[in-house]
Amino acid sequence: MSLRGVELAEIPEETVRLARAVFPKGCLAMRMRDVLGPVFADSQFEELFPVRGRPAVSPARLALVSVLQFAEGLTDRQAAHAVRSRLDWKYALSLELADTGFDFSVLSEFRARLAEADAGRAVFEAVLRAVGEAGLVRAGRRQRTDATHVLAATRDLSRLEFVVETLRAALNQIAEAAGDWLVTVAAPEWFDRYSARPEDSRFPSRWAARVEHGDQCGADGMVLLQAVWSSAAPPGLRALPTVEFLRRTWVQQFLHADGVVRWREPKNTPPGLIRLRTPHEPEARTGAKRDLGWSGYKVHLSETCEPDAPHLITHIHTTPAPVTDDAVLEDIHAVLAERGLVPDEHLVDAGYVDAEQIHHARRDHGIDLVGPVGKVTNRKQVAGDFFDNTRFTVDWDQSTVTCPGGRTNTVWSATHSHRGTPVTRVRFSPRDCGPCPLRASCTDSRHGRSLTFRPREEHEILQQARPEQDTDHWRRRYRHRAGVEGAISQGVQAFGLRRSRYRGLAKTRLQHHFTGAAINLARLDAYLTGRPLARTRVSPFAALRPAG
Repeated sequence: MSLRGVELAEIPEETVRLARAVFPKGCLAMRMRDVLGPVFADSQFEELFPVRGRPAVSPARLALVSVLQFAEGLTDRQAAHAVRSRLDWKYALSLELADTGFDFSVLSEFRARLAEADAGRAVFEAVLRAVGEAGLVRAGRRQRTDATHVLAATRDLSRLEFVVETLRAALNQIAEAAGDWLVTVAAPEWFDRYSARPEDSRFPSRWAARVEHGDQCGADGMVLLQAVWSSAAPPGLRALPTVEFLRRTWVQQFLHADGVVRWREPKNTPPGLIRLRTPHEPEARTGAKRDLGWSGYKVHLSETCEPDAPHLITHIHTTPAPVTDDAVLEDIHAVLAERGLVPDEHLVDAGYVDAEQIHHARRDHGIDLVGPVGKVTNRKQVAGDFFDNTRFTVDWDQSTVTCPGGRTNTVWSATHSHRGTPVTRVRFSPRDCGPCPLRASCTDSRHGRSLTFRPREEHEILQQARPEQDTDHWRRRYRHRAGVEGAISQGVQAFGLRRSRYRGLAKTRLQHHFTGAAINLARLDAYLTGRPLARTRVSPFAALRPAG
């Protein structure tokens, strides 16, 4: 299909007349069109379509239909039916009353094009840009960010189910590609072990028997891999996706030594960021937060939070589940800078905040990052009878540190921490620490007191931030962050944010960009109609909690 440009600026007169008669007070789709205009243009999607071919349905219309579809929680069939039958949608899409729309399958084809080109962000940005041109969102002021887990579309598998299903999936794909060859390789008992799905099989209940079953599966998989990599195997089997997934899984899950295949101990398996979880969604990973564990992804929402303007989503960022919050903060700030929506103040929780992030946000973007920095965790320091590094006076220019007893360091070494970040290590002489009357509150090492400092800017940030966050002024300032939980709640309850509709990171990211655009339309409509923000719900019993 090729692209033929369509102009959405003019709404047919008869469509306007009838829509105004039926909806005299307007509705979400009509208000969105009146306030934001067409939002999309076909020229934004030129790279997704070839130059020649039969004309495609206008991608500008498909993008708008997709956003409205997510805003109302419709299936593809329901959305295509709404284009044919609903006046408010015809009004928003600039369609004649007699327009018959398109087949519902066009929507999935359009999403596939967007996912392949990673163009979902352009859809979200087009809505955000139209809102900005309407004067409803702008740079500066205050924003807040938080994340929530996203469950993969596939079922979560136990470790034994995972390896069995991985081998079964490879056998099925090889059977389709080279069934005659596979019959000569497969042992007769394989048909009993791997013909049925894991959930339809009865695995041993005893742990030792389960380990034995896993070892047997590992040995069978190794036989298959060796056969595929032999010279007698048909060409092309190694390139099959399930065979490559089988190879990677066996590297992660099994040890092959002295001709024996054994299941790896859990502590010897790879970290969650690279550990595979299911052959049906290779990009899904396992994440954990406190006592919550899940397989899938994580999504970060950033929103404005000024009382005199609508609270709109300014950025939505999807990652594999194990990616930590602080690892994505710089990407969030960089994208907000590209969009011209950098906040003056950014409210986040402790997962995003460290001295390094605070320093980089100020230096690179002029953002005041507000969130609780880590407190002292050393047992002696918490007890209050130990001198932490705040009790030492640092002269960065002279590379000297003075202790509470008036002695100065003998060693100043610029090095790196175990995480690879720059630090300064300082040590005092045992001859000074040994006879010191303050020794009991300072060190019990016979080698003298040693300290580790972050770079100067980060050290000074921590010196200021830790006492400041214990003040009432800081608490009043930070309490606005809690409102982001409402954005996540709305995304989860009204838009299915916490469960992926599709398989793979690219399609899940596309879903979240459509969801972010849909949330903005819903919030803009609530703002235009004067609907107030919902109050935080407190149960009658919780309201009886005694003060303090």
